[in-house]
Amino acid sequence: MPLGFGNIFNGLFRQYGHTVILLLRIVDVAMLLAAAWAAHFFWLREYAVDQHYRIVTALGVLGAIIFFEIGQVYRPWRNDAMRGEVARIVRAWLLALLAVVSIVFLVRLHVWFGSSYRWIASWGVLGLVCVLAARSVMSQILRGLRARGWSQGKIVMVGLNQMAVAAARQLNQSPWAGLQAVGYVDDRSGNRQALNADGLPHLGTLADLPALIDRYGVDEVWVAYQGESLTERAQYQLRHLPVSIRLLIDCFAFKQSKFLSLNTVAGIPTLDFSVSPLHGVNRYIKEAEDRLLALVLLLLISPLMLLIAVGVKLSSPGPVFYRQVRVGWNNRKFTMLKFRSMPVGVESKTGAVWAKPGENRATPFGAFLRKTSLDELPQLLNVLRGDMSLVGPRPERPDFVEVFKEQVPNYMKKHMVKAGITGWAQVNGWRGDTDLHRRIEHDLYYIQNWSLWFDIEIAFRTVLTGFIHKNAY
Repeated sequence: MPLGFGNIFNGLFRQYGHTVILLLRIVDVAMLLAAAWAAHFFWLREYAVDQHYRIVTALGVLGAIIFFEIGQVYRPWRNDAMRGEVARIVRAWLLALLAVVSIVFLVRLHVWFGSSYRWIASWGVLGLVCVLAARSVMSQILRGLRARGWSQGKIVMVGLNQMAVAAARQLNQSPWAGLQAVGYVDDRSGNRQALNADGLPHLGTLADLPALIDRYGVDEVWVAYQGESLTERAQYQLRHLPVSIRLLIDCFAFKQSKFLSLNTVAGIPTLDFSVSPLHGVNRYIKEAEDRLLALVLLLLISPLMLLIAVGVKLSSPGPVFYRQVRVGWNNRKFTMLKFRSMPVGVESKTGAVWAKPGENRATPFGAFLRKTSLDELPQLLNVLRGDMSLVGPRPERPDFVEVFKEQVPNYMKKHMVKAGITGWAQVNGWRGDTDLHRRIEHDLYYIQNWSLWFDIEIAFRTVLTGFIHKNAY
């Protein structure tokens, strides 16, 4: 390999990754200090910072350093999405500010500079904005460098199964993560061709692994778990080599390793992989959020819904609403509401048919409703009744569910939560006549990573990207 600037940078970057973490710490402190000064100047119009403000600033920065470390703000970026990083920064900074305010109150520092709480509040907001902005810029720079081949860690898979193929595909489709699957080793000669759909190179057998580590400059070895024997043999072959080893467990969906969590039940360690955050108190919080927002939205858009109802009645004779049985939470069937977009009786001739682009079963006004997704608005009533959620996997008809559950692995896992009007799959373009496997992958990702912030993000993306979509028909 020719020695060039890119190769030198790549080697240094991978070897001195801790230097990047140190740089992040320095940038964070600089952003917080700059924000403190800016807030001080905004309120007092003075360039010089008073001693008491300097004390509180020092306490705040020290608190940020401590809580950023405790909150794992500086964990490796390869392992997480930006959303998780933002959540950790917000939590850590709020805790640091809370600690500062508590100290100020307890030692009565506020007596020395009466209006300090306005300054602290301003610093809190501005500091968070500055840190997030700087982190976003650095993240984009690093992701851009990785996408261009710099700081790419190399991985060899040990053993070939569906999990290994899915993991390799995901890594090689996400160059920003900085990890590249270069191939796999496997002693078996069975169904390699059937599983190796993505053309992952077969590099040799397990005995070849030490030589391959040196030949390809491998940083990590991922073992596709197929029993203790393979894992132990891989560990034995790698016992003299300074490489990281990860165990891939074949569970059920998209980015499977993110779905696993270690837990303890009655002192017994367990590995959870079918447990959603949407249980217990979280479930009740989401239900309260859904019904409150559905009620508010219904009140706000009731004039629009009335106009649509009039349009439906004028477009063709029949009822305003179209009622259709769907499968929702816990495999329970419910009646989902839509504004009617087809003439009455059309579906009785064809039966349950998957909507395809270019079909002309809808009325002209109904086609407009479908294209703009306005026909889905009555589902707010389903949310109010408790049948659905604002955000969640889209429900399907029982006839389709019976087919899909045999075709798509873990399809029925989507019914662990209530069906939604919009969802993670929909805002990422997987709606209508698109790859069902990808839709389910996104649905399962949502279920395993649910949070109120995630719901808010999906809702905002739904509003910002609009309801019109090329796959809506």
